[in-house]
Amino acid sequence: MGKSFLKLVLTGWLLCLLAFTTGLTGVAQAREMAAAPALTDIRLSSLPEQGRETYQLILRGGPFPYEKDGTVFGNRERLLPGAKRGYYREYTVRTPGSKNRGARRIVCGGVATQPDACYYTADHYASFRRIVP
Repeated sequence: MGKSFLKLVLTGWLLCLLAFTTGLTGVAQAREMAAAPALTDIRLSSLPEQGRETYQLILRGGPFPYEKDGTVFGNRERLLPGAKRGYYREYTVRTPGSKNRGARRIVCGGVATQPDACYYTADHYASFRRIVP
């Protein structure tokens, strides 16, 4: 048996195991989840003050200061776990002194005021950290 065949068999086995253990409905979903990079956590208390304010606004359902807040985030960078379009929404974290929205965002998945998970980016979607209480 060649190395490439063994690698193919092991990859398929791991994808099936991931689909089975996570309850995913298809190998494509399992493959997408396996391809997403591991995310590090950031404590809510470690966010900048403006990030904590934005997080509280999200849980209250607003009102939000920017028109784009609450709009669908497409996850085109595929840095967050895979999900159907419309699952993720983005919110601006104010940047003091900035004349525009700046680079800081919180992206949440799930129900708007009761998200499954929220992620913080300080570099306009180049990297994310999962927000934990």
